[in-house]
Amino acid sequence: MDLGIHYSQFTHPDWQHQLAARFAETVKVADQGGVDLVTVMDHWFQMEVLNGPFEPMLEGYTSLGYLAGITENVRLSMLVTGVTYRHPGLLAKIATTLDVLSGGRALFGVGAAWYEREHAGLGVPFPPLKERFEMLEEAILIARQMWSDDDGAFEGKHYRLAETICLPRPVRGRIPILIGGGGERKTLRLVAQYGDACHLFVREGYDALVHKLEVLRRHCDDVGRDYDSIEKTIGGIGAAADPIAQTDAWLAEMERYAGLGATLVTVTPQGDDPVAWTTEMVERVLPRLKQI
Repeated sequence: MDLGIHYSQFTHPDWQHQLAARFAETVKVADQGGVDLVTVMDHWFQMEVLNGPFEPMLEGYTSLGYLAGITENVRLSMLVTGVTYRHPGLLAKIATTLDVLSGGRALFGVGAAWYEREHAGLGVPFPPLKERFEMLEEAILIARQMWSDDDGAFEGKHYRLAETICLPRPVRGRIPILIGGGGERKTLRLVAQYGDACHLFVREGYDALVHKLEVLRRHCDDVGRDYDSIEKTIGGIGAAADPIAQTDAWLAEMERYAGLGATLVTVTPQGDDPVAWTTEMVERVLPRLKQI
């Protein structure tokens, strides 16, 4: 099983002076230590569950571009981009630039967006949920067209593009698409239709994940998609066991999830020193995780 590091919190001691250096060093440790994926959140305001907008937050794609220049191995992605944040033609171009400059290490993480406060705060439209899912599907179609040989127009309900030119192209021809969220009626259907990977939170435990994957399998059957071709990544573990303090219990839990087909788990550095936490994770826990 592979490991992802999700860097979601910048509020560490003396962050006003140490934020950039601490962020960079944590990711370098992950990159050189065998971590497969590094992700950041695509938010303008810190989430309220992490003490809200008056805590520090970096813009996501600028951060990933910076990480592309200081890493060599890890895949890089948002977890995940809200479809409302950028026009999809521009979003596909930004993701392509990240892929080219990182040597083909980008993952296109995208979702329907949810954080209404930051939209209102910065004056960005926040349509109803139904419209956001329509926008998400069109954004995926636009990205796929921009990464194809078709550079013509795109005509959708929400977006109209006169030309879908995207040069240079992604290193692998296209960027793998990760669709975040576990909504059973819409999100997992989009995963079955378009996703190369999904990301499911498992805060509700093993049985809930079993159910979500069964729903995804049914959607795959409905659209004629090979269920096994979709990478299953998981996150939001945390409650049952601490990977550092309760390593054996945590690894036993990961083994159960791997048995369901999960191939990567994301974790968030804990405590005041993310560099030290990540160092211990890659040196002591990751070698055992990779054996699962």
